[in-house]
Amino acid sequence: MAHAAPEISIVIPAYNEEDNVPLLAEELRRELAVRGIRAFEVIFVDDGSSDKTAQRARAEVARDPEHFRLVRLERNCGESAATEAGLRRARGGILVTMDCDLQNAPADIPALIEPVRKGDADCACGWRSDRMHGDTGWRLMQSRIANGIRNALSGESIRDAGCTFRAFRRECVVRIKIFRGMHRFLPTLIKLEGFRVVEVPVRNRSRVHGVSKYGMWNRAFAAFYDLLAVRWMRSRVVRWRVAEDSLEGGSHSQ
Repeated sequence: MAHAAPEISIVIPAYNEEDNVPLLAEELRRELAVRGIRAFEVIFVDDGSSDKTAQRARAEVARDPEHFRLVRLERNCGESAATEAGLRRARGGILVTMDCDLQNAPADIPALIEPVRKGDADCACGWRSDRMHGDTGWRLMQSRIANGIRNALSGESIRDAGCTFRAFRRECVVRIKIFRGMHRFLPTLIKLEGFRVVEVPVRNRSRVHGVSKYGMWNRAFAAFYDLLAVRWMRSRVVRWRVAEDSLEGGSHSQ
């Protein structure tokens, strides 16, 4: 049975997160209900997991098909592919992306979507303002190095480009160019399309189950070629604004 399109779609890429799926699903149900958010869908995107991630997500769909969905990739394709698969299938007017490792707090979703709902911004990016809580000093150093490299080469000033906890209007991703590693540069790509991006402080919690999929190599250096691509895109972007259109009678910008 088809359900009415929700206001909010929460896209959660998941790779070998079998223990976290039911915990995150329950927390989302509880926190969204407390805040009066009922028109939502949660899309777990199983990125070719080798454990029971898909089965756990399927159980959540069976329990609450109105609010939960499963998208399963036939093989492991990486976080960018899983994120795109979820975003392209999402039905909400506001899209939210978050990790499945429980480090992102569902209680922060209202703060993320507020500037988008109010029209103050097109995209709100999570900024983990208290990284000392939830991360080791070594991981914090890795993140700072990676963030510095990204900003230096991309010409950005995003304080926490590594945080994929974000909310944005559906229109922001319609024209986004998808490539491997895209999830790291989504704010930059959205800004290239002329949209407004803000940062919102969010919590950073410790991982309880499973292991991190990122280390020093893929956090700081593996994205180097992607950064060069983004740098090139920034230098070649073309912007235009229609002054007059006799058919539509209005102006439009690009």
